Amino acid sequence: MKEIERDKNLMFVYAVEGYSHRHKISEQEVFILFRKHGINQLLCKNYNALHTQDLDECISFAEDVIACSQK
Repeated sequence: MKEIERDKNLMFVYAVEGYSHRHKISEQEVFILFRKHGINQLLCKNYNALHTQDLDECISFAEDVIACSQK
């Protein structure tokens, strides 16, 4: 696995765990929610910008995407 792919996977795992912690729901529920909203694909598409930020930005990014889709 290339280093960038590994980093993208780690960013996704961090987002799932962080979202789970912030919203007090299980990682499994977060994974299902992220899958529904295509968060993994969006994180990968925006990797170039997100990898330069604090990892907590991945969680905030996911929250923003989900909030926008619920409007």
